[in-house]
Amino acid sequence: MAPHDAVAMDAIFKAYDIRGTVPDQLDAALMERIGAAFARFAADTTGASSILLAHDMRPSGPEFAESFARGATGQGVDVVHLGLASTDLLFFAAGRFDMPGAMLTASHNPAQYNGVKLCLAGAKPIGAETGLFDIRDLTVNGLNLVEKQGSVSSRNDALSIFVTHVHSFIDPNVLRPLSVVADTANGMGGLTAPAVFADLPFTLDVLYGELDGTFPNHPADPIQPENLRDLQNRVLSVGADVGLAFDGDADRVFLVDDAGELVSGSLTTAIVADSMLTKHPGEIVLHNLICSKAVPEVIVERGGTPVRTRVGHSYIKQVMAETGACFGGEHSGHYYFRDNYRADSGIIAAMAVLEVMCASGQKLSELRKPFERYASSGELNTEVPDPLAVIEFVAERYASAEQDRLDGLTIDLTAGAAADPDDPWWFNLRPSNTEPLLRLNLEASDEAACTRHVAEIRALIAEAAG
Repeated sequence: MAPHDAVAMDAIFKAYDIRGTVPDQLDAALMERIGAAFARFAADTTGASSILLAHDMRPSGPEFAESFARGATGQGVDVVHLGLASTDLLFFAAGRFDMPGAMLTASHNPAQYNGVKLCLAGAKPIGAETGLFDIRDLTVNGLNLVEKQGSVSSRNDALSIFVTHVHSFIDPNVLRPLSVVADTANGMGGLTAPAVFADLPFTLDVLYGELDGTFPNHPADPIQPENLRDLQNRVLSVGADVGLAFDGDADRVFLVDDAGELVSGSLTTAIVADSMLTKHPGEIVLHNLICSKAVPEVIVERGGTPVRTRVGHSYIKQVMAETGACFGGEHSGHYYFRDNYRADSGIIAAMAVLEVMCASGQKLSELRKPFERYASSGELNTEVPDPLAVIEFVAERYASAEQDRLDGLTIDLTAGAAADPDDPWWFNLRPSNTEPLLRLNLEASDEAACTRHVAEIRALIAEAAG
């Protein structure tokens, strides 16, 4: 294969996955090169002789899977094709079958995108610092075919094995009838959610369950409140106990309570952490640095040890492996479980919350209250010409406050000499790893303070960018 343009590859190889628009950034020919590069990387670094492959419901998925497999088999590596799958199903399979895996998906991105999420055997993550950029370089330079070609086979039992695995996280003896609405946004939750719920005492109402990668109803990005309105309305109209909103590849979930109110990723992390520490007392729980301060507070109160991490699945899985943490959560709706090969799964997190609801007998609108302690801005995105310059500008304005650079810039005005005890607040500014955006997350003691400080930071961003 001839060398490929390095600049073009830099645009699609992100911090922890590959994403680009089809066909201008990503086409079948390039997918074949990526398949070859991944197979060669896996074979050379771990001795892998076969890999798992799956794709989501995007229109380019089947063609891209065929091309990816052709590239991989051209390196003498066998491909086991799982067909249509969610990302958490593929990563589970990589753990259970102890094989490297490639999931063709662009997650929550719009219909014109596709991409790849990669892992090694045991669902070990591959990110920028753990091999993804090596795969990029192999893709750029190209690889020659090897003499002995690999083979392609299919496996169709992964979903049923996954369902049994998901059920292992909950105690069936405490479950009771609940009414659940799941908005799968025409994504892969339309495949996995009905399968998981089939033998449980829950009534499942699926919104937009048809697999359609053109996303005809609304974008498959549940972190955006406007994409949850249909779910909120359905929960209220049918009197459901809870609503679940999955993203396109169904590895994330956001919840809506019985009153139709949104449940943040931080709040869900706190609820699941509480439950996990009941089952695994005294253990470590991870939370990314965007999560509410309520999360580490709850972990400490329940006798656990909180560990703060960067944003992103490859980083969190690595820290989970290093620390032995039983659970980890992100504000973005990713929830990681040690007993799920440290991989994230929206459906396992949903099951954990449903189990808590059943065991407590409480409505989610009541259950959530002890975990809600602060007002949050949510994630606010701004396009700026130079995100790093803006970050440095803001850092200088808060030079007297506590700062850290674990991931972007975090300014903490809840403690230290610069803090006002009557007005504690903190914020994080970080550049997006997948889009040309600057992301702001801010938390304060109440809604009025949160609104005031968001306006303060946004004015600084505008000043720096202007």
